[in-house]
Amino acid sequence: MTQQIRVAIVDDHPMVAEGIQSILETYPDITVVATCSNGREIIDQVEDIQPDVILLDLNMPEIGGLTACEILLERRPATRILILSMHDSPEYISTALNHGAMGYVLKDVPTEEIKHAIDTVMRGQRYLCTGAKGSLEPN
Repeated sequence: MTQQIRVAIVDDHPMVAEGIQSILETYPDITVVATCSNGREIIDQVEDIQPDVILLDLNMPEIGGLTACEILLERRPATRILILSMHDSPEYISTALNHGAMGYVLKDVPTEEIKHAIDTVMRGQRYLCTGAKGSLEPN
């Protein structure tokens, strides 16, 4: 039996969160343990749900992704955080990585890329989706 990867999805758009959840639930080795609509919700729940990976939107009400990222890693340092964003600017990406995120995935990637990103960070490696990689490379 393969090890289950416990994933939490944090996005303030219910359609986005539900869409990602329904995609991830098609993989036998992934269990979605929570969907939260802002940083405060995931911070309040992280000790109870103990996710391996948190898919975290950057722009959310109450507590945004960058602040949430820092607090979550203080509380559960082993948690891997993947930023899920529509922003592909180098500033956003490098700032997210500097705040402790292990990866950055743009919201317009093919669905299987999210699974690949989760598998990559679970191996302890950093993951940048194609669009994010391109924006970090020097011109």
